[in-house]
Amino acid sequence: MIPLQHFLVLSGVLFSLGIYGVLARRHAVLILMSVELMLQAVNINMIAFAVYFDPEAFVGLIFAIFIITIAAAEVGLALAIVLRIFRNRATANVDEVNIMKW
Repeated sequence: MIPLQHFLVLSGVLFSLGIYGVLARRHAVLILMSVELMLQAVNINMIAFAVYFDPEAFVGLIFAIFIITIAAAEVGLALAIVLRIFRNRATANVDEVNIMKW
């Protein structure tokens, strides 16, 4: 069995890459992808701890599926907003879109 520390390191690296992507990128789609990367790092943590503490229970898996469902809805809504902004402003750069007024 793989030790818990390996999963924690993997999750920490993925979460750090996601934070870097959110802070360093200026394109809205890349920022959304970075947020999704951070959510998947949290899912890895939840599943790893659930299997480590109680391998028979599915609590971590249920929470991970819930997070994936919420993330899918979040991405759908956010991409619709980004697409609408792109059609009106002809850019998806978050620096150039600083007000929500049309």
